[in-house]
Amino acid sequence: MSVVDGDWECVTDTPMGSMRSTFTVRSDGGTFTGVNAGDLGSLDVIDGRVDGNRLMWTMKLTKPMAIDLHASATIEGDTLKGDVKLGGFGSAPMRGTRVG
Repeated sequence: MSVVDGDWECVTDTPMGSMRSTFTVRSDGGTFTGVNAGDLGSLDVIDGRVDGNRLMWTMKLTKPMAIDLHASATIEGDTLKGDVKLGGFGSAPMRGTRVG
């Protein structure tokens, strides 16, 4: 199991407010799969990449609007810190704690 694998309780501070989610990460070498399930439904990880303790991935939001979300995060122990690029709406900081 990689240091990035696990279930993460996350908060992303968006222009619509703080969004809580559970982010699941399952790595396989330099890639990972997963899902970010929360306030806006479940978003599958697309093109998940792993570089040491760093994650990079895309998600496709369909509600309340269609937008591609490009995210990156760094894992330090049981802490996740990163940001999600919200298209023309800027970036939103994301933080989380490993729960499983």
